[in-house]
Amino acid sequence: MLDERKLEVLRAIITDYVSTHEPVGSKALVERHRLDVSPATVRNDMAVLEDEGYLTQPHTSAGRVPTDKGYRLFVDRLGAIKPMSMAERKAISTFLSGAVDIDDIVHRTVRLLAQLTQQVAIVQYPASVSTTLRHVELVSLTTDRVLVIVIDSTGRVEQRSVILADHTDEELDAWRDRLNAAIVGKTPAEADADLADDFLQPEDAVRVGPIVSGVRSMLEADPSSEVVVAGVPNLTRYGSSYETAIRPVLEAIEEQVVLLHLLGEAVSSNPSDVAVRIGQENPYAALHSTSLVASAYGPDDTRATLGVVGPIYMDYPSTIAAVRAVARYVGRFLAEG
Repeated sequence: MLDERKLEVLRAIITDYVSTHEPVGSKALVERHRLDVSPATVRNDMAVLEDEGYLTQPHTSAGRVPTDKGYRLFVDRLGAIKPMSMAERKAISTFLSGAVDIDDIVHRTVRLLAQLTQQVAIVQYPASVSTTLRHVELVSLTTDRVLVIVIDSTGRVEQRSVILADHTDEELDAWRDRLNAAIVGKTPAEADADLADDFLQPEDAVRVGPIVSGVRSMLEADPSSEVVVAGVPNLTRYGSSYETAIRPVLEAIEEQVVLLHLLGEAVSSNPSDVAVRIGQENPYAALHSTSLVASAYGPDDTRATLGVVGPIYMDYPSTIAAVRAVARYVGRFLAEG
């Protein structure tokens, strides 16, 4: 067990290293944090912390830097969560209040989270078990192409372009009315089954078939399998660590299933609060040089996850506070909507 002084030294080292990204020496630590002990005493404490695995020394004559174990202790015991200011809370509320549908909510949320944390933000699309179909619209684009639009009860809009030669506006109006009569108010699964079994009549199956196929492909899509990412350029502010930090994140972004697994794994172990995975705690080896801060959001029937990824030496108190606040505001917004 570490005594309070050694814990205070560890807290001070992490605070300085997050700010400077440079190894921290004992003399500078005493001066900046008024530890009320000599640099020699601090050096002894640093040596103990290094022996215990909380610090490491990159070079013989250099100061110390925190390890994953040191950051974990900091997050669990030492890092007081920074409260959001009234101005920050108002900014979050204002930014989200202008959203018009679920796509807008998700994209506003991911941009907001990236701005607040200065990290790479990730937001999973929410998918409600009670979602129903609200409207289908057919729009003629050219003489042989039609845009099929499906809107659900969450405000989510999906669209597909289908080929349909020599159609008329009257035909589109009639098919649109039939589609709305057949599926509006039903869940995507119910609507998909009805379209497969009952909608097509032999005399017009060939004509309306492409439209029905377009609608069914949208109904089968699972929005919860999609994530939106913002803030990748934020990683460039980490200077010399740019290459090691950004490359694995970019590789992970290419595979959305990796991001979904990371978010889901982190949140499943701590569903009621913010989860933090530091360095090698991440199950994806390519992200062992990063940390993930994640939270669930939304009402019980529309749960999804959001979070940020960044270098291990991120500002954990501020990042945790931002992720928690945004998750709560978005959840409240969805519940009220």
